[in-house]
Amino acid sequence: MKLAVYGKGGIGKSTTSCNISVALAKRGKKVLQIGCDPKHDSTFTLTGFLIPTIIDTLQQKDYHYEDVWPEDVIYKGYGGVDCVEAGGPPAGAGCGGYVVGETVKLLKELNAFDEYDIILFDVLGDVVCGGFAAPLNYADYCMIVTDNGFDALFAANRIAASVREKARTHPLRLAGLIGNRTSKRDLIDKYIDSVPMPVLEVLPLIEDIRVSRVKGKTLFEMAESDPSLNYVCDYYLNIADQILAMPEGVVPNDTPDRELFALLSDFYLNPVQPVVKKEEDELDLMMV
Repeated sequence: MKLAVYGKGGIGKSTTSCNISVALAKRGKKVLQIGCDPKHDSTFTLTGFLIPTIIDTLQQKDYHYEDVWPEDVIYKGYGGVDCVEAGGPPAGAGCGGYVVGETVKLLKELNAFDEYDIILFDVLGDVVCGGFAAPLNYADYCMIVTDNGFDALFAANRIAASVREKARTHPLRLAGLIGNRTSKRDLIDKYIDSVPMPVLEVLPLIEDIRVSRVKGKTLFEMAESDPSLNYVCDYYLNIADQILAMPEGVVPNDTPDRELFALLSDFYLNPVQPVVKKEEDELDLMMV
């Protein structure tokens, strides 16, 4: 099974991806996580350091693919999760999406795709161009990480449009949204009323999730020394169980940008006021 995780930049995709990868490994699956970001920090919380990228390795080998071995590019992370970083060109130069394609090409030549039960692509950013939509060409399911905010849901809608486009020619489905670092879900609910799709999980605003990124550890590794964090791990295990159940998923019908802008803006500009009961109404109910 191949999964692609997308979402607005800075929303917590990599932290979420790493913990989902460990959760899948805890369920007995052999997992490979591929970081598709020139920053090459997707797998940091799994390995505890920035691993060399595929593009770095190819440069060292003078781009002779036949000289590259699996151990040159695949690194073992926490929980037995294997890790790869695609890397990318220097900032402001080249095409990062091209590097993603080259990464997939190399891993196929190494027969790496055949070695795993689950391959998870952790893809950068919220603007999905053709290059960075490339993992959707290989994925069975897409998961979108969002929060309860305007910008993240606007980005999610753009990603949903990409899923719909790719689903025309590939057996791709949207598994659902993952709400991250949010104390409410009212705006998420308003969005999925307009664009029906599953919500796999909503993680509350938990400081330890942010701290785990700084420490370079997954929540599962932190929970080994602090069992009080086991309840956080259960969120990721729940997501893993839903994915392993091979859900039907959806091909989303995204909302046009202007309509979505109006829909989400209206939520803030014209909030629904709570109904205040009058004292007379309560008295009438008591009399009945």
